[in-house]
Amino acid sequence: MRLTTKGRFAVTAMIDLALRCADGPVTLAGIADRQKISLSYLEQLFGKLRRFELVSSVRGPGGGYALAREMDLITVADIIAAVDEPLDATSCGGKENCHDEHRCMTHDLWTNLNRRMYEYLHSVTLASLVEQQRQKAASVSVLHDERSSTACRSGSKLTLTA
Repeated sequence: MRLTTKGRFAVTAMIDLALRCADGPVTLAGIADRQKISLSYLEQLFGKLRRFELVSSVRGPGGGYALAREMDLITVADIIAAVDEPLDATSCGGKENCHDEHRCMTHDLWTNLNRRMYEYLHSVTLASLVEQQRQKAASVSVLHDERSSTACRSGSKLTLTA
Protein backbone atom coordinates (compact mmCIF):
# COMPACT_ATOMS: atom_id res chain seq x y z
CA MET A 1 0.00 0.00 0.00
CA ARG A 2 1.36 3.35 -0.99
CA LEU A 3 0.20 6.53 -2.58
CA THR A 4 1.66 6.70 -6.08
CA THR A 5 2.89 9.78 -7.90
CA LYS A 6 -0.54 10.09 -9.52
CA GLY A 7 -2.20 10.89 -6.20
CA ARG A 8 0.72 12.98 -4.92
CA PHE A 9 0.89 15.05 -8.11
CA ALA A 10 -2.87 15.55 -8.18
CA VAL A 11 -2.92 16.88 -4.60
CA THR A 12 0.14 19.07 -5.25
CA ALA A 13 -1.36 20.49 -8.44
CA MET A 14 -4.67 21.22 -6.71
CA ILE A 15 -2.87 23.12 -3.93
CA ASP A 16 -0.95 25.13 -6.54
CA LEU A 17 -4.19 25.89 -8.40
CA ALA A 18 -6.00 26.89 -5.21
CA LEU A 19 -3.17 29.21 -4.15
CA ARG A 20 -3.37 31.10 -7.45
CA CYS A 21 -6.98 30.88 -8.62
CA ALA A 22 -8.02 34.21 -7.06
CA ASP A 23 -6.13 35.90 -9.91
CA GLY A 24 -8.11 34.07 -12.59
CA PRO A 25 -7.65 30.79 -14.47
CA VAL A 26 -4.35 29.02 -13.85
CA THR A 27 -2.50 27.38 -16.72
CA LEU A 28 -1.27 23.83 -16.54
CA ALA A 29 2.02 25.02 -18.02
CA GLY A 30 2.44 27.30 -15.00
CA ILE A 31 1.68 24.48 -12.57
CA ALA A 32 4.01 22.14 -14.48
CA ASP A 33 6.83 24.68 -14.29
CA ARG A 34 6.38 25.54 -10.60
CA GLN A 35 5.88 21.97 -9.41
CA LYS A 36 8.22 20.21 -11.87
CA ILE A 37 5.47 17.90 -13.14
CA SER A 38 5.20 16.84 -16.77
CA LEU A 39 2.63 18.94 -18.64
CA SER A 40 1.22 15.91 -20.46
CA TYR A 41 0.82 14.10 -17.13
CA LEU A 42 -1.00 17.13 -15.67
CA GLU A 43 -3.30 17.20 -18.70
CA GLN A 44 -4.32 13.60 -17.96
CA LEU A 45 -4.84 14.32 -14.25
CA PHE A 46 -6.84 17.49 -14.87
CA GLY A 47 -9.07 15.67 -17.34
CA LYS A 48 -10.00 13.33 -14.51
CA LEU A 49 -10.34 16.16 -11.98
CA ARG A 50 -12.65 17.98 -14.41
CA ARG A 51 -14.82 14.90 -14.95
CA PHE A 52 -15.11 14.59 -11.17
CA GLU A 53 -16.16 18.28 -11.11
CA LEU A 54 -13.31 19.43 -8.87
CA VAL A 55 -11.97 21.84 -11.49
CA SER A 56 -13.43 23.65 -14.46
CA SER A 57 -11.63 24.70 -17.61
CA VAL A 58 -11.67 28.12 -19.23
CA ARG A 59 -10.83 28.18 -22.94
CA GLY A 60 -9.17 30.85 -25.01
CA PRO A 61 -6.58 33.53 -24.28
CA GLY A 62 -6.16 33.91 -20.56
CA GLY A 63 -7.70 30.48 -20.10
CA GLY A 64 -6.69 27.70 -17.81
CA TYR A 65 -8.27 25.97 -14.84
CA ALA A 66 -10.25 27.13 -11.84
CA LEU A 67 -11.72 25.33 -8.85
CA ALA A 68 -15.24 24.09 -9.52
CA ARG A 69 -16.09 24.05 -5.79
CA GLU A 70 -15.11 26.02 -2.74
CA MET A 71 -11.78 24.91 -1.28
CA ASP A 72 -13.37 23.85 1.99
CA LEU A 73 -15.70 21.50 0.08
CA ILE A 74 -12.85 19.61 -1.61
CA THR A 75 -11.11 16.92 0.42
CA VAL A 76 -7.91 15.03 -0.28
CA ALA A 77 -10.08 11.90 -0.54
CA ASP A 78 -12.05 13.59 -3.36
CA ILE A 79 -8.83 14.35 -5.24
CA ILE A 80 -7.43 10.85 -4.76
CA ALA A 81 -10.72 9.25 -5.87
CA ALA A 82 -10.95 11.53 -8.92
CA VAL A 83 -7.61 10.34 -10.30
CA ASP A 84 -8.47 6.67 -9.64
CA GLU A 85 -5.80 6.28 -6.99
CA PRO A 86 -6.29 2.98 -5.17
CA LEU A 87 -5.52 3.12 -1.47
CA ASP A 88 -5.94 -0.41 -0.26
CA ALA A 89 -3.84 -2.11 2.39
CA THR A 90 -5.43 -5.52 1.80
CA SER A 91 -3.69 -7.89 -0.58
CA CYS A 92 -7.04 -9.02 -2.00
CA GLY A 93 -8.59 -5.67 -2.87
CA GLY A 94 -11.28 -6.26 -0.26
CA LYS A 95 -12.51 -9.48 -1.89
CA GLU A 96 -11.61 -11.63 1.14
CA ASN A 97 -9.79 -14.17 -1.02
CA CYS A 98 -6.27 -13.33 0.15
CA HIS A 99 -5.23 -16.76 1.42
CA ASP A 100 -5.95 -19.62 -0.96
CA GLU A 101 -9.32 -18.10 -1.89
CA HIS A 102 -10.17 -17.60 1.79
CA ARG A 103 -9.97 -14.65 4.09
CA CYS A 104 -6.52 -14.22 5.67
CA MET A 105 -6.02 -13.80 9.41
CA THR A 106 -5.04 -10.13 9.05
CA HIS A 107 -7.83 -9.10 6.69
CA ASP A 108 -9.72 -7.13 9.37
CA LEU A 109 -6.54 -5.30 10.36
CA TRP A 110 -5.94 -4.07 6.82
CA THR A 111 -9.61 -3.31 6.22
CA ASN A 112 -9.67 -1.15 9.35
CA LEU A 113 -6.50 0.61 8.19
CA ASN A 114 -8.23 1.36 4.86
CA ARG A 115 -11.20 2.82 6.71
CA ARG A 116 -8.99 5.01 8.89
CA MET A 117 -7.00 6.25 5.89
CA TYR A 118 -10.17 7.29 4.11
CA GLU A 119 -11.56 8.92 7.25
CA TYR A 120 -8.37 10.93 7.60
CA LEU A 121 -8.23 11.90 3.92
CA HIS A 122 -11.89 12.97 4.09
CA SER A 123 -11.05 15.18 7.07
CA VAL A 124 -8.31 17.11 5.25
CA THR A 125 -9.66 19.86 3.02
CA LEU A 126 -7.94 21.68 0.21
CA ALA A 127 -8.58 24.88 2.17
CA SER A 128 -6.57 23.56 5.14
CA LEU A 129 -3.67 22.57 2.88
CA VAL A 130 -3.68 26.00 1.24
CA GLU A 131 -3.73 27.68 4.65
CA GLN A 132 -0.71 25.58 5.71
CA GLN A 133 1.18 26.75 2.63
CA ARG A 134 0.25 30.38 3.28
CA GLN A 135 1.40 30.11 6.89
CA LYS A 136 4.71 28.60 5.78
CA ALA A 137 5.21 31.43 3.30
CA ALA A 138 4.36 34.05 5.93
CA SER A 139 6.83 32.56 8.39
CA VAL A 140 9.74 32.84 5.97
CA SER A 141 12.03 35.60 7.16
CA VAL A 142 11.93 38.66 4.95
CA LEU A 143 15.16 40.62 4.94
CA HIS A 144 14.82 44.34 4.57
CA ASP A 145 17.04 47.38 4.85
CA GLU A 146 16.00 49.39 7.91
CA ARG A 147 17.83 52.41 6.45
CA SER A 148 15.67 52.57 3.37
CA SER A 149 12.90 55.12 3.30
CA THR A 150 11.21 53.41 0.37
CA ALA A 151 9.96 50.45 2.38
CA CYS A 152 6.22 49.80 2.22
CA ARG A 153 3.76 47.31 3.66
CA SER A 154 2.40 44.62 1.39
CA GLY A 155 -0.01 42.38 3.23
CA SER A 156 1.56 41.32 6.49
CA LYS A 157 5.23 41.45 5.52
CA LEU A 158 7.57 44.35 4.94
CA THR A 159 9.09 44.52 1.47
CA LEU A 160 11.28 46.91 -0.45
CA THR A 161 10.25 48.72 -3.59
CA ALA A 162 12.71 49.61 -6.31
